Amino acid sequence: MSPGKFRLLVGLGNPGEKYQKTRHNIGFMVLEKLATKESITFKKSKKLHGLIAEMSSQAESFKLLMPTTYMNDSGKSIRATLDWFGLTIDQLIVVVDDMDLPLGKIRFRMSGSSGGHKGLQSTIEHLNTQNFCRLRIGIGGPSSIPKERKSKTVAHVLGSFQSNEMSLIEQVLEEVTISLDLIHSLGYEKAGNRLNSFKPLED
Repeated sequence: MSPGKFRLLVGLGNPGEKYQKTRHNIGFMVLEKLATKESITFKKSKKLHGLIAEMSSQAESFKLLMPTTYMNDSGKSIRATLDWFGLTIDQLIVVVDDMDLPLGKIRFRMSGSSGGHKGLQSTIEHLNTQNFCRLRIGIGGPSSIPKERKSKTVAHVLGSFQSNEMSLIEQVLEEVTISLDLIHSLGYEKAGNRLNSFKPLED
């Protein structure tokens, strides 16, 4: 894998107004923040099953993709986009929510299982490998009691962030956008170390 040379950044989420700013859509929120910061716009692509944009960082250009397939079939869009632009799996980073990480925590990994996340599972199935970079952003869990956690999972991930959580979320989004820029200049390992050690400021 070439250090820091990613060409496709994918944010996972669900399309449509009803899912905007929900916990499951934190991947979309990262890409939307990048687009706002760089004044770029997304275009809908039927052949890619998603919204696509292009931006540059450290003289490196890359694509931004938000699948419109719904979370459970995200891999279809990712596979189509890689194929259309002639990109390889080692040029991919997927940004995804993680219920097993506390709110405010970030984890950058070069590979790994789906951890039960349907969007990651779909991606693994369509790419036929677990060996792709993923940036996991903690959204916290609904309960530490297994039975209760299971029954409340759907409502939790499809629920909106609370107003008192938004300051924390903004810090996370800012850190992620900065670190994505650093990946191109410092490489995966050093930028990943920064992300993995991130600690948000307390109010």
